[in-house]
Amino acid sequence: MTQVAFIGLGVMGAPMARRLIASRFATSVYDVRADARAAFSGLDNCRVATSPADAAAGADYLFTMLPESSHVDEVLFGMQGAAQSLANNALVVEMSTGDPRRTMAMAESLEQMGKRMIDCPVGRTPADAKAGTLLILVGGSGDILEEARPMLACFGDEIVHVGPFGSAIKLKLVNNYMTMVGMVMTAETLMFGRKLGLDRDMLVHVLQNTVAGRGQINVNFPKKVLAGDLSADFPLRLGLKDLSLALDLAKSAGAPLLLGGVSRELFALAAPWGRSEQDCTAMLLLLEDIAHCDNIGEVRC
Repeated sequence: MTQVAFIGLGVMGAPMARRLIASRFATSVYDVRADARAAFSGLDNCRVATSPADAAAGADYLFTMLPESSHVDEVLFGMQGAAQSLANNALVVEMSTGDPRRTMAMAESLEQMGKRMIDCPVGRTPADAKAGTLLILVGGSGDILEEARPMLACFGDEIVHVGPFGSAIKLKLVNNYMTMVGMVMTAETLMFGRKLGLDRDMLVHVLQNTVAGRGQINVNFPKKVLAGDLSADFPLRLGLKDLSLALDLAKSAGAPLLLGGVSRELFALAAPWGRSEQDCTAMLLLLEDIAHCDNIGEVRC
């Protein structure tokens, strides 16, 4: 029988481990917290381990779902590390959101020990972890993905093969960058409205029904710059004008719009880079120019 270990029984890991167990995979679980371990006591098909090494003893597959790469490193290679007791050619499925460089280093160390690793960070919420509807990103070979798919399917209803090892965690961090910056942008916007005395419920309702609220990645970018169309529905020149007006208003109201200040500097670069009359979504190309991105597939006027 396939032996599976799952380490990291937190908000996401605990419901994921429970789904493995409910799917009849013989599973050993471990967490540094005694209360997290105790919650799995007495479950069929589940053995509560006393250490990472104990959880991984003879296991063919090890799933790690931990807060940081340092925790994964300790779980794998620490004093009671799991790597030493895994079965030969075992597969470590690293599902944490960590540092890609450290993940690559851990994979190299595992390879020297005759073990394998894929990176499989997840998206969506704890409720999705409980329901088995997570988004699972996979970095690794297609063969290894197919090997792990029956277990990954316990966790999610969408499994995306991103590319070679390390590519999934990179994509996860790109997504989280957009998410966290979006958090600040949304907070700045609502604070701005409050400083101007606007009714918050009304403001939220209106923003939820504009392009700004629905997200540029869903509305304007696909039909304009990503489709190769730079004709101006709304040019960068006017974007600079409107952003400057908003920032002037914010200054008079005492509303610090930090992202807005940085954004105005970028919009101001459109003129020296010859993009003022292009659609606002050409900001993508301006940033790619500045970053010296490869020109493969890039739209040019």
